[in-house]
Amino acid sequence: MGMKTKSFASRLAVFMYAMAISIGFASQLQAQARNIEKSGRALQGYDPVAFFTDGKPVKGEPTIHSSVNGAKYYFSTAENKTMFDKDPGKYEPEFGGYCAYGVTKGDLIKIDVNAFQIVNGRLLLQYSKGVREKFNKDTQGNLKIADAKWPEVSKK
Repeated sequence: MGMKTKSFASRLAVFMYAMAISIGFASQLQAQARNIEKSGRALQGYDPVAFFTDGKPVKGEPTIHSSVNGAKYYFSTAENKTMFDKDPGKYEPEFGGYCAYGVTKGDLIKIDVNAFQIVNGRLLLQYSKGVREKFNKDTQGNLKIADAKWPEVSKK
């Protein structure tokens, strides 16, 4: 083999390896649990961006929506949709939209949108405000536990 052939073969091998990793990552994302309705609607129709910008849950409009990773998000304004579309990962709820405290216990539990919080720039949802208080007795410790358990819990 000439130098050009070896160089091409090396680049092709690196490319194929990178593709295999990205395909594996994409299938891992798709395999993760998502707290969505049968229709695909996420966050019970609330605007994910509004949690950050308005500091409260705001119902989205079905006519203003985006779909990401099998979840359909509704927005209260076109500006919020634009913000989301530019960086969905910034606004999507953590742990597939399930209760963060539940994830620390190894469970997928539904949420109350009023029991939300933003921690380290991440949207966390909880089953109730009381559960949020339990989580916040050690917010950073519980977040580390949830992060560590999520890969396994998300396969349920």
